[in-house]
Amino acid sequence: MDLTGLLVQAVSGAVGGSAAGAAAKNYSLGAVGNAIAGAVGGGILGQLMGNFAGQMIEGWVGDIVGGGVGGIVLTLVAGLIRNMTSK
Repeated sequence: MDLTGLLVQAVSGAVGGSAAGAAAKNYSLGAVGNAIAGAVGGGILGQLMGNFAGQMIEGWVGDIVGGGVGGIVLTLVAGLIRNMTSK
């Protein structure tokens, strides 16, 4: 793992989290919350995807895809949990 790949994953995750929040207004955490949750999710899932996918998705493409998907997933899960606990 290198720092450049992690940064790409975090930025891709922040973009994915922001897009998920804009698309699913019910699960939005606000602009900053979506970006933070997305960046964290992008870093975590991007690293897991690199470990499990192995040679299938490698390099910048893998970092961008893993980060974006991770950002979307964590943002939606965090929004779902927030909605469930606020009722």
